[in-house]
Amino acid sequence: MDAVDATVEKLRAQCLSRGALGIQGLARFFRRLDRDKSRSLDSGELQRGLAELGLVLDAAEAEGVCRRWDRDGSGTLDLEEFLRALRPPMSQAREAVIAAAFAKLDRSGDGVVTVDDLRGVYSGRAHPKVRNGEWTEEEVLRRFLDNFDSSEKDGQVTLAEFQDYYSGVSASVDTDEEFVAMMTSAWQL
Repeated sequence: MDAVDATVEKLRAQCLSRGALGIQGLARFFRRLDRDKSRSLDSGELQRGLAELGLVLDAAEAEGVCRRWDRDGSGTLDLEEFLRALRPPMSQAREAVIAAAFAKLDRSGDGVVTVDDLRGVYSGRAHPKVRNGEWTEEEVLRRFLDNFDSSEKDGQVTLAEFQDYYSGVSASVDTDEEFVAMMTSAWQL
């Protein structure tokens, strides 16, 4: 294992020690560091950010991490690709149950889940905020969908976005059996 891999493993372990929201929390943290909204960090920004999280890297280590995930040669670290790389790989069983849940939501079969797709599967009428008139059923479904949508919140969730969401959850579930049972129950598969 080279130094960059060792650094990433330390960061992954730190995220996983924080439970299901560890990597998602890191994603929010990195987005706050991204002051120019470029969706990338240079090695200095990465080094300062990780130091705030208690993971001190020297300049060479931070540059190595940035270089490893610099897909376009810009000298910066693309946040989404880096966060994906931090997540532990999922087994085929986990990927299959995630795909089955997505297929249940994707009523139109076009590979994208929208509020219209959700309307065919779920009802928001019983939500307390709909009952008291604060939200419409459409708002409930939209907010539900936003949980899985990328940071841009375009109202459409792709399988990749759905998998990204559940790969963060998967990291905190010890066995495939537990993860499959949780997904099966939650999505009534």
